[in-house]
Amino acid sequence: MAYSLDEIRNGVFIGRVWNANAGGPSVVTIRDGNIVDITCQTAPLVRDVCEMGDPAAYVRQADGVVLGSLDEIAANAPGDRNATHFLAPCDLQSIKACGVTFASSMVERVIEERAAGDPALALAIRERIGSMIGESLNNIEAGSSQAADVKKLLIAEGLWSQYLEVGIGPDAEVFSKAQVLSSVGPGDEVGLHPISKWNNPEPEVVLTVSSHGKVVGACLGNDVNLRDIEGRSALLLSKAKDNNASCAIGPMIRLFDAEFGMDDVRAMVLDLRVEGTDGYVLEGQSSMSEISRDPLDLVAQTLGRHHQYPDGIMLFLGTLFAPTKDRDIVGEGFTHKLGDVVSISCPSLGKLTNTVRLSTQCREWTFGVSHLFRNLAGRNLI
Repeated sequence: MAYSLDEIRNGVFIGRVWNANAGGPSVVTIRDGNIVDITCQTAPLVRDVCEMGDPAAYVRQADGVVLGSLDEIAANAPGDRNATHFLAPCDLQSIKACGVTFASSMVERVIEERAAGDPALALAIRERIGSMIGESLNNIEAGSSQAADVKKLLIAEGLWSQYLEVGIGPDAEVFSKAQVLSSVGPGDEVGLHPISKWNNPEPEVVLTVSSHGKVVGACLGNDVNLRDIEGRSALLLSKAKDNNASCAIGPMIRLFDAEFGMDDVRAMVLDLRVEGTDGYVLEGQSSMSEISRDPLDLVAQTLGRHHQYPDGIMLFLGTLFAPTKDRDIVGEGFTHKLGDVVSISCPSLGKLTNTVRLSTQCREWTFGVSHLFRNLAGRNLI
C-alpha cells in the first residue's frame, strides 16, 4: 500500500475490505497502522459516511474493531473470500470520468482520432501537427473567448476535432466509466478487452462527491485506456472504457479536513511506473497544476440540477500522461503487455498497484447491488 507514515498520522482515510470473518464487505479506516472496521447500522456503507455533514469527523470518532495491520491485509490476495483483503473504496457511488482535461493529452487524442487506431500513422501525424497543436493550447482557459479564437484558427487549418471541442470548448467530456460496485481495488488485476492491441494506463485523481455536489475526499484511479478502440470512433467509447476489471480505484479515500482539501488536489503530482515481465520500465507523471478545467467545474458539469446522483459519484479528473515512448517497434509507442505491473502513487494518497490481464482472464464481477444488500441484511446492518 506504501502510505507515508506521516500521512497516515495526519490523514483521515476510509475504504472497504472483504471481511472474511463477517463474510462480506466492511467499511474501514486506518488507525496506528491498523485497519479498523467501523461498519455499523448508522453507516453500513462508505456512501453513508460520505453523505454526512463532516465525514472526516465521523470517521475519527467512530467505534471500531481492529481487523489486522495495514501491511497484513494489503498482502492478502484480492478475490480470496477466506482472507480479509482490500476492495475498491467506493460502494454505491456512480463511477464517472472526465476526458481530455489536459492540453498535452488533447494532442494525443487528436492524433488517435486522425490515426484511426494505427500506431505507425499516429507517429507521422504527431510529427506533422502534434507540437503545433500543443503550443497553441497551452494556458488556454476552456470555454473562454481566447479558446473560441483558437478554435477558429484550427478549423481554418483543417485540424479541428471532437477532442479539441471538449478540451477547450465550454462543455467538458464526462462519461460513465464503470458500473456501481464493479471497480477493482489495490493489488487486483485490471483488464484489457481482448480486441485491443494499443492501450495504456491513465493515472488520475478521483474525487469522492456527495449527492449534494460536495467534494468530501480524493483517491487514486487507473482509467484503463484502449487507444485503438476509442481512436476508431468516439461511438466506441463505452466499449473502450467499461469492461470487466477495466477500472481500478484506491487504495483508500482520503477525506477532506482542515489538513487536506481541494487546494491540495489542485497541486498534486501523480507518479506512474509500469514494470513489464520483459524488463521494460515506463515512468511518467501527471501534474494537476496543468489541468485545463478546475476540478470543481468538472464536478458542477457532472452533478447538479441537470443530473442527480442520490448516492454520490466517484469522478476521475483526467490525466496529463500520454505515453509515446516506444516499447518494441520504433514509432509505435507504448502498449501494455500481459503481466505489466502498474503503480500509481502520490505522497498524500498512497499507492495503487494492479497487474494487467485480459478482461476475459480477470475474475468475473459477480457481487452486485442485490448481493450487497442481501449480505448487509443477513448481518443485521440494514
